[in-house]
Amino acid sequence: MSQPGTKRATYEDLFGIPENATGEIIDGELIVTPRPSRKHQFASSALGNMVGPSYQFGRGGGPGGWIILDEPEIALGENILVPDLAGWRRERFPGEEATNWISVVPDWVCEVLSPGTIRTDKVRKTGIYAEHGVRHLWLLDPLARTLDVFELESGRWVVLGMHLENDRVRAHPFTEVEIELELLWLGYEPPPPHEPA
Repeated sequence: MSQPGTKRATYEDLFGIPENATGEIIDGELIVTPRPSRKHQFASSALGNMVGPSYQFGRGGGPGGWIILDEPEIALGENILVPDLAGWRRERFPGEEATNWISVVPDWVCEVLSPGTIRTDKVRKTGIYAEHGVRHLWLLDPLARTLDVFELESGRWVVLGMHLENDRVRAHPFTEVEIELELLWLGYEPPPPHEPA
């Protein structure tokens, strides 16, 4: 939290951060973190590739009806947050805005945890997401190989499930997709494809 008497960060301050970093404004403080590691990026991309086809595009018999974005800038009050993944039901997503950030609260957010961001992601950002009414929150940890799933009830996060390693998960709000957690961890070697007989 910014100290009394210190200048509160503004959106313009984000233009001064290095290209290889991510900037967020949390409670008036400019938070700059290095770009994610390859394990972090792999987990985030793999998860988006599992959920997106069914829920964004309606492929494989999925319901469609969602917009899912990687690392969007989202304005929640005076905060500018950049979750690893965020999703909106299509009817709630603003097609155009005068700003680069998205001003509509997402329906779902996923934060991929890393040693440099874990405190901010698990404590500061989850509180802001709850305060502004994000309905679903996932915390994915590629080092611990875990996925924790939460739903907002009466302004508080309720744990719906804690999953690890190679669990197969159907989690709200994307219960029509089975997520094979082992496919999210960089270093996992899937079995070779079957050769036709």
